[in-house]
Amino acid sequence: MSDSASAPVLDVAIIGYGLAGAVFHAPLVAAEPRMRVAAVVTGSPERADQARAEHPGVRVLANAEELFADPGIADLVVVAAPNSAHAPLAHAALRAGLPVVIDKPMTPTAAQAAELVATARNAGLLLSIFQNRRWDGDYLTVHKLIDEGRLGEVTRFESRFERWRPTPKGGWRELGGVEEAAGLLYDLGSHLVDQALHLFGPATVRHAETEVRRAGVKSDDDTFIALEHDNGVRSHLWMSAVASDLGPRFRVLGSQAAYVKYGLDVQEDALRGGQRPGDKDWGADDPDRFGTLGTPGATQTVETEPGAYENYYAAIAAALLDGAPAPVDPTDAVRSLEILETARRVAYARS
Repeated sequence: MSDSASAPVLDVAIIGYGLAGAVFHAPLVAAEPRMRVAAVVTGSPERADQARAEHPGVRVLANAEELFADPGIADLVVVAAPNSAHAPLAHAALRAGLPVVIDKPMTPTAAQAAELVATARNAGLLLSIFQNRRWDGDYLTVHKLIDEGRLGEVTRFESRFERWRPTPKGGWRELGGVEEAAGLLYDLGSHLVDQALHLFGPATVRHAETEVRRAGVKSDDDTFIALEHDNGVRSHLWMSAVASDLGPRFRVLGSQAAYVKYGLDVQEDALRGGQRPGDKDWGADDPDRFGTLGTPGATQTVETEPGAYENYYAAIAAALLDGAPAPVDPTDAVRSLEILETARRVAYARS
């Protein structure tokens, strides 16, 4: 941990510098005043050069063993490697006495996730899952409308991550198997299930479909899950790479009104384009894409809450330095994985 004149700064090591590490984690860590990107673990010379260019002074390590052999390198480890490596890397970090943030999905199975939670608890170390989509502007808007009672009693929650990508990109996410937690059920489904459970609590899988639509793809690319929450709310969750017409991102039906919102949160595209938290209009939705609230013939436009991915790492800093709770409880990820595993079994039983 380095010290400034005013406050300590946490040294963060990021394992993996692909999309998750380079586009999401590193910029958000760097945007947090009480953190810095101190080390990056990557075996790719090109990604090593990228890390050095984007984070001057960063220490680049060829493998995670170098990091764990010297725990003084970092105060926090971020696991942004492929899904199959999440559990072994997180266990190794905890054994080295280091708190851990893991990119979603936490692990390929709920049993592995529960074991990690127990290991972290026994070691007295922070373990949290990067569920950045809890800080999507549209999701924050849904949460606010529910909290304010403007929908009345919610009966149905529809949530979609749909894309039109008829040509596969290749890679393990499209070609991998269950042991790699490949496919959209675990990729986008990790977000959708987490949001539904976070809003409405425990749920049971009532129906699920997983399909492989594109030639040359081995993992699911068109999936649907129907949940019934213990409080009676029904959640319908879609994730697809082959949606030639995109449905609403959210359609939330209540006893007094409905909220309908099209278009994905803007922060991912902003990060990919080089924008950072603190830049002008960071997290601000296009007014043309604001959602609507109301009933047939009587609707009003609702300004989308600003997205705020940076709040995740601000909360991690507060947890480590101030004793605040972790922003995402790892047991939430265990429950989400139990839902995903059940959905996979239900879908396979249909085929």
